[in-house]
Order: sequence, then C-alpha cells, then structure tokens
Amino acid sequence: MGESEGKKFIPSRGVPANESLYFPRHDSEELRSFQDKEENLTRNLWSLDEVVNFVFSKKYQKKYYETASAFMKLLYEKTHLAGSDMADFITQNNIAKATFYNRVLPRLRRVGMIKIERDTIVAVESKRKSRPMRVSLGKTFGNYLLKIGDSWLAIVDDARSRKKD
Repeated sequence: MGESEGKKFIPSRGVPANESLYFPRHDSEELRSFQDKEENLTRNLWSLDEVVNFVFSKKYQKKYYETASAFMKLLYEKTHLAGSDMADFITQNNIAKATFYNRVLPRLRRVGMIKIERDTIVAVESKRKSRPMRVSLGKTFGNYLLKIGDSWLAIVDDARSRKKD
C-alpha cells in the first residue's frame, strides 16, 4: 500500500479499462492501412464497425463489440432513437439489459460517439414526471481524436523543421 499525506491507498494498476481505447499496432492485420510508407494519409476511410473496434475491441470484448456495433448501425440509419426504440433493439437482438444500459451505452456516451438527451414531461392528471431518453450520434469522439492527432502532427512538424535549421 502506498501513502500520500498520511492516507493509505492502493497503488494504481494503470488506466482503468472502462476509460481506455484499444489501439492495435499501426501495422496490425486488424487495421486497414491508413498511411503509406512515407507516413502520408491514404484516402480510404474506416467503416463504422472498424471505428467501434477502437472503443470495444472485437478481440478482447467480443459481446460488447457486437452489441455496440449493432446499436451504432441502427443509430446510423435512424440518426435519433427514443427509449422505446432502444427497448425494441434489446428485445429483437436478445441482449441483456444490464449489458446494454450499464456497459455499452455509458461507454459510447463517455467517449462521445453518442449524445443522450432527456425531456422532462409532467402528466397533468397525475402530476408524475417522466424523463424519456433520446439518443443521437455525437461528433465529440471525432473532434477529440482530431485535436489529439492535429496536435501531435504539429509537434512532429515543429521538431522536424527545427532539425533542418
């Protein structure tokens, strides 16, 4: 056990799995090529399944990957889903509610692939509140990774340009 200002704590074992992304080797057979030998980007794009693989690894989290991939395909087709649509999806695909609502949906939201919004509805006769859920595709995931990638490319370009001087 480690100590910090007199308080005991368990030493970290690294980044928690639910807060990490899966990055296979850049030259792995698991990935389609994204750059040429001179490190220039190629024009091909990865499919939805290939992108979901970075969040839920097909290799290590097969069930979560399959669930997330099927859900994202449905969301891609419809762009917005209500709570009833998700309930239908769970039933039709024979998915455990706990897996979907406790593992898959929160992770997709946390990484920014989806946005979850809730409406507050108050029934006049019973004065009961309900907060139906609406899910839509989110751009945050892409913006986050673009910012990381653009920053890294700027750092590399700066270092290489200083070396030439």
